[in-house]
Amino acid sequence: MHPNLESAYQSTSMADVRHKVLRNTYGLLGLSMIPTVMGAIVGTNMNFSFMKASPIMGFVLMMAVFYGLVFAIEKNRYSSVGVFLMLGFTFLMGVLLGPLLQFALKFSNGGQLIMTAGAATSAVFFVMAGIASTTKRDLSGLGSFLTVGAVVLMIAVVANVFLRMPGFQLMLSAAFALFSSLMILWQVKVVVDGGENSYISAALSIYISIYNLFTSLLQLLLAFAGNRD
Repeated sequence: MHPNLESAYQSTSMADVRHKVLRNTYGLLGLSMIPTVMGAIVGTNMNFSFMKASPIMGFVLMMAVFYGLVFAIEKNRYSSVGVFLMLGFTFLMGVLLGPLLQFALKFSNGGQLIMTAGAATSAVFFVMAGIASTTKRDLSGLGSFLTVGAVVLMIAVVANVFLRMPGFQLMLSAAFALFSSLMILWQVKVVVDGGENSYISAALSIYISIYNLFTSLLQLLLAFAGNRD
């Protein structure tokens, strides 16, 4: 085969692989919203008094389950088992929305704010995904910045478990909203550039960013636009 033809063939093949990973990533993300909604319905009708009685133990237990499932999904990132684990994970994440949704529904406009947060999350996702899919800029440097940001935010989350300061919580929500938006941009860009060959891993990381973005936006909306009357 002529060198130029071989190079063109390889380039086309790589583009097809990237397109397939991106398409499957979006497909799994869309599918994951179904168990998330189902889990949220279950969580809204659950009693989470055990977490209120011992918030620190509840937080530790939640983190253990969260990272355990994430580890299991990553171990099966190339098999159908990973898909089923992903769907189970998103159902659990939906259940864990229960306390926040219960709190939101105590407001007279709580349902409206939940829908607004969902719509805003969708809008941010489509904008960031659109930018990542079309920009020619190298965003690799953004990854290092986000790594540092993730460490800082995790320390702040742990500190907030003990401090429980409303002002600090709002600042944390705003930081998470910005961080999650940038994470979506970077994660989609990685897939577009061929830096991720597992659509399960890609969908998992983007899903977590979408989840954090939604919860952060909802908390901000409740703080500034919630109506208890």
